[in-house]
Formats: sequence, C-alpha cells, structure tokens
Amino acid sequence: MLNNEDSHKIQHYIALLLKWNKAYNLTAITAPDEIASKHIADSLIISPFLKGNEIIDIGTGAGLPGIPLAIVNPDKHFTLLDSNGKKIRFLKHVKQQLGLNNVSPVHSRVENFQAEQCFSSVLSRAFASICDMLRGSEHLVCADGRFLAMKGAKPTEELQQLPAGFALEHIHPLTVTGLNAERCLVEIKKI
Repeated sequence: MLNNEDSHKIQHYIALLLKWNKAYNLTAITAPDEIASKHIADSLIISPFLKGNEIIDIGTGAGLPGIPLAIVNPDKHFTLLDSNGKKIRFLKHVKQQLGLNNVSPVHSRVENFQAEQCFSSVLSRAFASICDMLRGSEHLVCADGRFLAMKGAKPTEELQQLPAGFALEHIHPLTVTGLNAERCLVEIKKI
C-alpha cells in the first residue's frame, strides 16, 4: 500500500508521462488507469526482490520500473540507463519535479557504460532477451549481486540458452493487481 506522499508522486509521474508522451513517444499506453496497472503496479510488484542499495535499470525507457521503485524505496539508489537521449531528458525532468535525489538518469548504451561502483541488482523490463541482458550488463553486477529480468510467461527457451558463467537462482511468479496477464521475475546470479 502506498503512503500519501508516494501516491502523490506516482500520480505526478503519470501526469508527466502523459504530457511528455505527446512529443517524446514514451509509451503506447495512454489511458491513466492502464498506466496504473500495466506500468506502475507491474513495476512495484518486484520491490520485495530488490537486492542491496545500488540498483541499475537498464533500458529504462520512460523510467520503468526504476521511477516507481525509486519512489517507494527512498533508501536505495537507482541508476536509470537508456541510449535514447530524449527519454533521459524526460527522466531528468521527472527527477527534478518529484525531488527524487535517489535517481541518476544516464544516457549510454549498457555495454559502453562504466560505473564507478558495481550494482547489487541489475533490472530489465522489456529490454532484451535474458542472454543479451546478461552479456551486455555482466560488467555492472557486484560479485554477490543479481540480475532481475521482468518477463511475461516463464521464458523456458531463453533460460535454456543462459551463457556460461550464469545460473538461474529463482523464478518468482507475479500477480499484478488489475493486470490479467502472466508475469514473472527471473533472478539470475553470476557464478
């Protein structure tokens, strides 16, 4: 359950998303109630599975899942990484408007990004195949960190193609309120 301040920030984020979407094409979903279920609730459902305090959201796009997670986890720092400059400009505006001091939008391709620290959680939502995610971001994860890939149905075929040096830790089935679709979170560790 969101507290009043978090709820207000989420509503403000949705309003900014709708306003900027007209010029920046941030999402195909434009009905506020659908944004609430298909983007916000879908992002927040993974909050209990975040590891550590340094988190990177690769291919964040309009800030999903990073912005909703940053709102409800003010004690964690979120690096929001995307190669699209317009989307990063939007995220810098969101950070300023919502006072999210725990967010750092970064304009870069994941394979080119060199961070000053490693990340405990490397997130992706609709970014790429699990294999591509792991190969592109393996230099970013801490030794004891986890890769968290948000998926629809259990990605059996993708999991059969895990590159050497990685192991499936857990598949968390997810039920998103207001969303009648199969969802899961795939947790992978480096070995």
